[in-house]
Formats: sequence, structure tokens, C-alpha cells
Amino acid sequence: MSSTEKTVLIKPSLSEAQAVELVGQLYGLKVSSVQPLPSYDDQNFHILVSETKGTGDHSNGYILKVLNTVDSQDADLVEVQTRVMTFLNKKGFPSPTTIPTVDGKIMSLETIEQGTDYRQHMVRLLTYLPGTPLAKFTLDHRTFYKVGRTVAQMDKILHEEFRHPTVKSLHREEFMWSLSNTHLLEKYLHEMEESDTHSIVEQVIQQFKENILPNLGKFRKGVIHGDCNDFNILLEPMEPSAEVTVDKCDLIRPQPEFRISGILDFGDMSFGCFVYELAIAIAYLMIESRDPIGLGGHVIAGFESVIPLTEEERGAVFLLVLCRFSQSLVMARHSVLLNPENIEYLTITARKGWKHLHHLWGLGREAVERIWFDTAKSYQD
Repeated sequence: MSSTEKTVLIKPSLSEAQAVELVGQLYGLKVSSVQPLPSYDDQNFHILVSETKGTGDHSNGYILKVLNTVDSQDADLVEVQTRVMTFLNKKGFPSPTTIPTVDGKIMSLETIEQGTDYRQHMVRLLTYLPGTPLAKFTLDHRTFYKVGRTVAQMDKILHEEFRHPTVKSLHREEFMWSLSNTHLLEKYLHEMEESDTHSIVEQVIQQFKENILPNLGKFRKGVIHGDCNDFNILLEPMEPSAEVTVDKCDLIRPQPEFRISGILDFGDMSFGCFVYELAIAIAYLMIESRDPIGLGGHVIAGFESVIPLTEEERGAVFLLVLCRFSQSLVMARHSVLLNPENIEYLTITARKGWKHLHHLWGLGREAVERIWFDTAKSYQD
């Protein structure tokens, strides 16, 4: 990221009334319902309107997205994220699209009153996509394969066809959520309590510095989503009549088959290694899975049906999954110290992620790779 990342990041804190006013002022829409949504660094509202003003039929409503003070300063970065969403949507991927302002802009930098201060925040209105977060489902191998294949298709078409002058902004050199910067977690380690988890994270970082960092030139690179987590992928039953029931744990019971109905949140996009996208997907799919170790092979098989891995990339997947869990744990702790009021959302992954980190670490690379790659190979037999 540019030097703006060194600026203090302030999450927006608009009231519902301010959200309604923004939508009316910028988009000429009359809001009938506004609902705040959970978010990490930004602020999101689900908006329903009673007047469309020619924006088309969006009966599911819109997402009003107000960016934090740091990302709002990088107009090129926000623009390329927005252009990518539109590009993918036109290519058939279920990504949101942006609604233009009354004067035709895809985003607008607004000075907004918050308490006694006035701050500048980039504002966009996005289409709201139907579906339920993947995290809410109990899934089988078909969906894991489908996720792996879809994220690879997305990266492949971006690499081959997406061109825009602002794409250079995706070379985010100090972006903490890039797996290339796993070693930068060291400056936050002191914020974690001394524990077995702390020790494992230290060792993961050291292995990254020894085995991945010097070899980054061997991995193929392109524009990647960078955050295909279990809440950023929406699913819908492929059979419209299928009943969806929720048990006491708020997990939706397995259905015959699901389709991916939404790919959300392009805020962590970067120019990164394709194998990162795979490792990130595996890590997040493990969180709620009943077979957290076994699923990796199905995701790999789906990914390799589009982008076959090189020998070096295959050898890095296990450690990169550990790196993503480490990032999630360390950065969640750091973010909670900055925004303790948002602890519930900030620790969604960390609450269970540490268990998976311990489990993978205990099994070791050789045992896990045997399971993953034997499963992936079975798709070719």
C-alpha cells in the first residue's frame, strides 16, 4: 500500500440518519429501510428504497459502503477495486456492481460530521446480492471443489483480461493482509499473550522468512481477491424448492448442492501470488467444517482444474495456510486493542482459528500434504 497506510486508521461511525441523508443526497433515492451491517475497518448499511430513479430493479436493495479514513485517501485503490467488481460481474461472476451518483461518479469522497470532528470518507453504493454466507452451511466436497475452481477462474480471467490504469495501486507493499508480508507480523507479536499459540505463530513466521520469502520469485502472480473467506462467499441451494433449516448452532443443514450466489468485499485485493488465493480459501473453509483437514484436497482439486500448481507452489500451500491463520490471530488482537467495541466481529475467525492452527501444526506438513494431494489426485483417476 502507499504511504497512507501509515496514517491513523479511523473507522467511520455514521448514524442511520446520516446514511439515509447520504443516499438521498448522492443517489437521489428515498430510503424506506436502513440496517447497519457488521464490518472490519469500514461501515456498511443495507439499504432498501421506495424510489429507484432509473437505477434498475434492485428489489434486494443496496449496500452503502463508507470506507475508513486510510483507504479513503487512496482513490486509485478504491477505483480499481470497483472496476474489478464490475468487470467480473460482466464476465458472469456474482460480484456486486456500483450504482453511480446523480452526477455519474462510481465513488464520492465526502466530508462527514462524526461527533465533534469532520472526516473525509469515500462512499459507494453497491448492489446487494442474495444468499447466505458459506459459514452458515454444513457442506460437502462438491462445494469445496466449486469454491477452489471459482476463485481460480476469477484470478485467471483477471490476469488475462483485466486492464486499467489504476491497477498499479494493487502493488501494496506494506499491506498487512498480504501473505507476502507475513514477516511484518513480528512488530505486533508483543500484543499477544505468551502461550503455545504465540510460540507456534513465532515459528510459522520464522519458517515463512526461511522458506517462502526468499522464493517469492518462483510463484506466479496476478491480481487476486485476497479474502475469499467464509463470510465473503454467499451460497444458495441450486433447487429453489429445497428447504433450508437452521439448528440450534445456527448452521444450515446440508442440501443436495449449492451455487455460489455472491463474492463480496474486494477491499483486500492486491497483486499477489495465485497460490495465496488457494491457501486463504482453505484456511477460511476450515473454520466451520466438520472435516477441516480433509477439505483442503477438494479445494486444491478445484483450483488446479483451472490453474495447475507448480512444484514450488504445491510445496508452499501448507505453510501459507498456517500464515493466514497467524495473520488472523495477530491482527485480530491488534484490531481489538484499537477498537474494543467491535470485538465480536473482529474475532470471528480468531475464536476458532487458533484450534485449527494447533491441529495443523501438530499433524505436520508431511501428513497433511499426503491427505490433501492424495484427495486432489483422486479427481484425475
